[in-house]
Amino acid sequence: MIIVMEQGATRSQVDYVVNLIREMGLREHIIVGAERTVVGVIGDDRQKDKDKLENVPGVEKVIPVLAPYKMASREVKKERTIVPLGGRLGGSAGGKKLALIAGPCSVEDRSKLLEIAHAVKESGATGLRGGAFKPRTSPYAFQGLGEKGLEILAEAREQTGLAVVTEVMSIDQVQLVARYADVLQVGARNMQNYNLLLAVGEQSKPVLLKRGLSATLEEFLLAAEYVISRGNGHVILCERGIRTFETYCRNTLPLAVVPEAHRISHLPIIVDPSQGTGHAHLVPDMCRAAVACGADGLLIECHADPAHALTDGAQSITPGVLQSLTGSLRRIAAAVDRVI
Repeated sequence: MIIVMEQGATRSQVDYVVNLIREMGLREHIIVGAERTVVGVIGDDRQKDKDKLENVPGVEKVIPVLAPYKMASREVKKERTIVPLGGRLGGSAGGKKLALIAGPCSVEDRSKLLEIAHAVKESGATGLRGGAFKPRTSPYAFQGLGEKGLEILAEAREQTGLAVVTEVMSIDQVQLVARYADVLQVGARNMQNYNLLLAVGEQSKPVLLKRGLSATLEEFLLAAEYVISRGNGHVILCERGIRTFETYCRNTLPLAVVPEAHRISHLPIIVDPSQGTGHAHLVPDMCRAAVACGADGLLIECHADPAHALTDGAQSITPGVLQSLTGSLRRIAAAVDRVI
């Protein structure tokens, strides 16, 4: 449930409500809006005493939340959440300006990564993607450079100002990755790794959460709820395609999830057309379609030499393609009242 405070409610009144919530063995999630404060109540519904809370001074009303994902729901927060990416370029996801995040699937070496970082910045990106740790289906495939890769990403940020977005694969990597990255990415294979979700929820860095390979939208939002329930409300949803019976593409990219997620949740949602299709020739058109349907940003795999990429070269576009693509994306963004 949510507790809507009266307009002009004092800090001491909010604190009193918070203390009552904690006495019930529950946790609070405070949302400060333009006109009033809302306090979300997190925990076992059986412990929530609506009568005890609704007559407290400063409380306007207490509203039950019907959606199973409480803090991620539009019932709790009507305004769209805007998540800052970090870096020096001031990028964010969820506002009028779209988040454009591009880079290689994995960090392969210093010179290649720095070359791509400068190229994606020139294309108008505000974020740099690149995996230092790589989850691979085969145990014999390239697994990433580890902390060395994180150091290279941090150097690229110093040179370009781009925010660094990179994946964390396990709980014991969270603190390490958080020291280097601006945004912690939780990959599709870990969307339902609940211990990892709770761990990144305890960090102050934004979390980019990818949809699981066979996850429903409700399961996707409940995964986001795990992060938010630990106090980190800066969650960016990422649609990266789901596994279906289709064979012409690596995954099926269901773009209808974008407007539906906006309808039922306040969280921003971006689209990864590289993982979503698995083919570089499909990426530009799906980028354009994602912007047209209201996505809050794009996560694009970009490599200077895709044929020799150590991971996912088949779905990586070149910096030249990215540069030409952003021109058409700007025109489409303008048509839907957004900017890149």
